[in-house]
Amino acid sequence: MKIEEIQKKLAVFAEEREWDQFHSPKNISMALAVEAGELLELFQWMTESDSMLATSDSKLRGRIEEEIADIQIYLLRLADKLSVDVESAVNRKIESNAQKYPIEKAKGRSTKYTEL
Repeated sequence: MKIEEIQKKLAVFAEEREWDQFHSPKNISMALAVEAGELLELFQWMTESDSMLATSDSKLRGRIEEEIADIQIYLLRLADKLSVDVESAVNRKIESNAQKYPIEKAKGRSTKYTEL
């Protein structure tokens, strides 16, 4: 995924519709939470094993893909509005997580780093 190219497409899309006036960090983060909730709703009441097989149903797969895309769009739009370099932020977070969750302590465990 070429993040900057997608962000430019999204910016043009919003600009053409004069939506920038609505795309404050507050509003975008709220929309992001709503879309995440819509993704959660698709999995609500499923068993763990059912959730692992969810994409085998083509109709459900399409809905899941749409919600994931909505989430990604809002996340990229928020990052663009706040001048956050997504790739750098993700790489820093992966390194931070590696420090908090060393393999020898975290392997096979879901325990929070403060409890390892």
